Amino acid sequence: MLLQGTLVNIVAVIVGSLIGRWGGRYLSAKMRQTLMVGLGLAVLLIGLQLALKSQQVMIVIGSLILGGLIGEVVGIETRLEAFGLGLQKRFSGLGSIAEGFVTSSLLFCVGAMAIMGALQDGLGGKPTILYAKSALDGVAAIALTSTLGIGVLFSIFSLLLYQGSITLIAELAQTVLTEPVITEMNAVGGLLIVAISFDLMGIKRLPVGNLLPSIFVAIGLLWGFGLA
Repeated sequence: MLLQGTLVNIVAVIVGSLIGRWGGRYLSAKMRQTLMVGLGLAVLLIGLQLALKSQQVMIVIGSLILGGLIGEVVGIETRLEAFGLGLQKRFSGLGSIAEGFVTSSLLFCVGAMAIMGALQDGLGGKPTILYAKSALDGVAAIALTSTLGIGVLFSIFSLLLYQGSITLIAELAQTVLTEPVITEMNAVGGLLIVAISFDLMGIKRLPVGNLLPSIFVAIGLLWGFGLA
């Protein structure tokens, strides 16, 4: 079935979010804070693992600079927050939606499993990678929703758009997303995930939304300099 892996992933996030939403009420504020720090450390580890695999550090730096400029001009962070606030007004009383949406969207969409799993699904193979990712995302959704609120649930739209797009254009994506490209995309995304971990641990909130174009700028730079 088309998009089977992504649909299973979406269901896992929905279930995890609902469990986190309704089960989170039984957690004390101190317990939530401890859970958040633990999750932040785990996210930090994931981000560092991805970032340290980079073979082209200058590409990563260039991607972050150019991507950040694009994000600032477009105002991605502002638009995401406006979208989250709009959802928050519609679902008032359910917690802060904007932060949960942005944080979970990036965490669920960035990484080798999202790209390779979507490619595997689109090329007709059994989407085993996305099945494994679904289990991980489901558990993460429980922890995130219990602390950040129901905004995590809306990350399913990001999942559908991101993984679904790669799956639908899998044949072309396989040509463009070579192993070096995937490595550097993941390295850039890994650094953004590191930035998210700072927020989760209460250290500092960074404008991660405005840096999102960096992941795709890396593709253009690698192909442009003949490194793909």
